[in-house]
Amino acid sequence: MSDADYAQQVTQGMRSSIASQITTELAAAVSLAAAAPTPTGRGWDATQDAAAIAAMKASWITARTAYESIEGAVAPLFPEVDVSTDARYDDFLLTLGSAGDPDLFDDMGVTGLHAIERILYADQIPQRVIDFEMTLPGYVPAAFPATEAEATEFKTKLCQKLVSDLTTLQPEWNAAQLDLGGAFQGLISLMNEQHEKVTKAATGEEESRYSQRTLADLRANLDGTRTIYALFSPWITSKSGGGDADTKIKSGFVTLQTAYDADTGDAIPQPPTTWSAEDPSAADLATPFGQLYSIVTTAVDPTRDGSVVSEMNITATLLGYPQFVEGQ
Repeated sequence: MSDADYAQQVTQGMRSSIASQITTELAAAVSLAAAAPTPTGRGWDATQDAAAIAAMKASWITARTAYESIEGAVAPLFPEVDVSTDARYDDFLLTLGSAGDPDLFDDMGVTGLHAIERILYADQIPQRVIDFEMTLPGYVPAAFPATEAEATEFKTKLCQKLVSDLTTLQPEWNAAQLDLGGAFQGLISLMNEQHEKVTKAATGEEESRYSQRTLADLRANLDGTRTIYALFSPWITSKSGGGDADTKIKSGFVTLQTAYDADTGDAIPQPPTTWSAEDPSAADLATPFGQLYSIVTTAVDPTRDGSVVSEMNITATLLGYPQFVEGQ
């Protein structure tokens, strides 16, 4: 097969695979909005609205998993949608400044999956997360809707914003002229970010910090990357030296999968209180969190020969694509 044939094959596979996940995420967002209660004369009550809150959380998890599995390929191609649907609370506040976002439930300011998560899990957010966010200019404590008006806003504005963003993304993805080089670089970037995502867990800055599902995010990132990488694999192995790099990349994926599956829960293991990312002690590295940190750091280190990121950069060159460079 020619490079053009391989590229067409990858494009068709990517378009179909990612379209399916967008459809799943959109359906989950619609279900979440539909389940959101608007009790007459009151806001949410954890007991009275328990069934509705559980249904919303289930839909949120489905939407979150779907997005994390396509993040690597979609984010570089549709950066505005990525920000609107996936940016963290602190990312938004950097832009909003000290004014922050005083209305948690509307469709302005802080939006997307984490804005919704912050409300759904407002009554069970870990203290270390609260401690971190309280230092942010413009911080407003997370809370359930306290009035019928706020509950209505959550349903018809914040949740509908997510539905609208994904409704827009769906046809744009189907019609997009896919930049395979940009998408492949996005996959490398996402693997490089695995180290950052684990590191941030020690400071309360982690990704799905309110639901404590960051480990589940990492699994979804890896699953999605493996799915799209598999489309490139035949093309890579057709190149001189590609077979060796392909073997090392797949081995690295297995290493990460084993590390992520060592804990059957969805939360990253609790970091020790004495943890220092700059100079972790031997005792801290021996903890479950330290072991996860060490394995992930080694597996994705772009400067280490044989790492997933290093070998994916080699394959990018083989395909004629730019390498991923951290910080660019």
